[in-house]
Amino acid sequence: MGLMGNLRNRAGLVLFVIGLAIVAFLLGDIIKSGMPFFAKKQNEVGSVNGESIDYQSFNAQVDQTTAMYQQQMGGAETPQIKNFAVQQVWNQFISKELIAAEIKKIGIIVGSKELNDLITGPNPSQQIIQTFTNPQTGQFDRNYLSQVIQEAKNGNSQIADQWNAMLEGVANQRLTEKYANLVSAAVYVTALEAQEDYTAKNKLANFKYVLLDYSSVNDSEIKLTDADYKEYYDKHKNSFKNQEEIRAADLVVVDARPTAKDSTAALTAIQHLKNELIASTNDSLFASVNSDTKYPVTYIKKGQVSPALDSVIFNAANGTTVGPFLSNGTYEIAKVINAKYSPDSVKASHILLNAAAEGGVVKAKAKADSIKGLLAKGASFAALAVEYSQDPGSKNNGGELGTFARGQMVGPFEEAAFGGKPGDIVVVESQFGVHVLKIEKQVGNSKLVKVAIVDKTIAAGKETTDAAYNKANAFFTGSTAANFAENAKQQQLNLQHSNRIQAMDNTVNGVEVPRELVRWLFEAKNGEVSDKVYETENSFIIAKLTAVHAKGIQPLEAVKSEIETGVRNMVKARMLKEKMNNAIQGASSIEQIAQKVGKPAIQVENIVLANPVIPGVALESAVIGTIFGLQPNKPSKSIEGSQGIYAVQVESFVNPKEMVDSERKNQQKQLLTAKQQRTWGSIFKALQDNANIDDNRIRFY
Repeated sequence: MGLMGNLRNRAGLVLFVIGLAIVAFLLGDIIKSGMPFFAKKQNEVGSVNGESIDYQSFNAQVDQTTAMYQQQMGGAETPQIKNFAVQQVWNQFISKELIAAEIKKIGIIVGSKELNDLITGPNPSQQIIQTFTNPQTGQFDRNYLSQVIQEAKNGNSQIADQWNAMLEGVANQRLTEKYANLVSAAVYVTALEAQEDYTAKNKLANFKYVLLDYSSVNDSEIKLTDADYKEYYDKHKNSFKNQEEIRAADLVVVDARPTAKDSTAALTAIQHLKNELIASTNDSLFASVNSDTKYPVTYIKKGQVSPALDSVIFNAANGTTVGPFLSNGTYEIAKVINAKYSPDSVKASHILLNAAAEGGVVKAKAKADSIKGLLAKGASFAALAVEYSQDPGSKNNGGELGTFARGQMVGPFEEAAFGGKPGDIVVVESQFGVHVLKIEKQVGNSKLVKVAIVDKTIAAGKETTDAAYNKANAFFTGSTAANFAENAKQQQLNLQHSNRIQAMDNTVNGVEVPRELVRWLFEAKNGEVSDKVYETENSFIIAKLTAVHAKGIQPLEAVKSEIETGVRNMVKARMLKEKMNNAIQGASSIEQIAQKVGKPAIQVENIVLANPVIPGVALESAVIGTIFGLQPNKPSKSIEGSQGIYAVQVESFVNPKEMVDSERKNQQKQLLTAKQQRTWGSIFKALQDNANIDDNRIRFY
């Protein structure tokens, strides 16, 4: 593998890891082009406080992040992976711009000497260490670092570009660390706070309570007024704030998933294929042509296929065809071609020759044979690796690759390593060049089977899809803004409502929806019915836009239907509070209050302030908080809780043992760590709340 490829792969891995951090500040400044103003605006994915990012720059980062996620998770790109990458890059952009502005405001810099120390000093940046650590030895490779620096200085433009990006990343990382250190230094926990936290977690309260539950009042008894709604709205106004524009819609989703008939058809098809696979003389070609998944015909170890196949193929004789088995909506069959025992892992070394640099594969193989001849005469493998190998990751370690399991090396190289025996030196060709491979050691011995797997996914047939589409199209054709709901009822279609659809959503009410439909919802006018029938893998969807909720605090009319339950409970609370206060008046015990209201006084023991739950009822922070401020054996005033109106009486408190100084200091340390972690989230929320963020991603994704 070439030097540039190694640097690209390693740098990519580092950017992926750093990209997941809360302060994603390592992607470098956005390159600003000289486009006209209006062209820039049309091409903007978004902006933060006037700092914009164009589609080309943003999408390049999305593609890179998507590829890295695919590499981590395996498999092809999916809409979910792409959407996650888009969100990740957007979060990185916002974080980068917000923190950059703060750093500039404070005046934090990284000097040239400081940057040099972070690259080549005794304690290099973690990014440099990660990128230039030899994967086989786990050791930081300063020779490899020097080699890359020299290549960049010598005018290798690709390596120079990557190196400059890395330098910028190291500098930005250091700036962020300095900012983080300033923030962390401003956070502290006093001994009193540590004591209060300890008490909240360990002081026990034993009490009795009487509850007048909101459900004890019939809804029919409550008549809500506009004044009631306004009172509740004014008390909770900040909870009705939208961070971005929200849309509401009615959706009719027509199910197009496979039916029992489709499952039978798939089973019939796989049984047909089984007979053909039994008779096949070219199993690899047959599997390649007839399998939906296109599994490679190769040796596999236990645990690499579905549980049903895994339980059978390792005990079947060569030539046996097994199945069909149903696994995750797919029927599978498999033909066992061969079986053998092979090492679980191999320790090896190699010398890699670049075929192009040697004048072609033939000349590279000839040179490899010459090296093999020198080794046969007693030459040092390590010395020859340092002299001839083109793999910078292993040459300075004498060609050592360490120990690896199956699946970690390219096919031809892996087969040679696992197929030989310790001490063998073989010449093998791969896509990276020609290798002189030395097998140092083999560990373990497990059974492998070579199988041809053919699968057939249960998919909705034409009849199923046509029937679902015809049903959806009939509804679409006959629907208007005025009759949308009534038409759905007449055609016995399920009408769903969603009140909070965001611009970058891929699902609505748990149902997958096309991005095209979400884009239409954000372009349509209120009351419009969708312009066509939208299609997903398993359904057809028709939508009607029912509301547009602007960014910011929503007006009362926009949230009136959502807050009805809360308003009703508020009115019930007034009634029940009056009843409870009348019972409390003149009462000297909780039992007397209970008798007056006709409710039991319920005993509760061992409740702590840090976990304000009344067993069997609910989380009641106001009630438990009040309890820890009461004197024992005296009934409380009425308390408004989430489930109703309470009266309580403390029977006793059990104080915890006193903390010694070492325990208190340890408590302070734990609280400080937790507080510092929360501080980052609070800072970003505050910065975002006060920033002017323009999100135009829906135009492009």
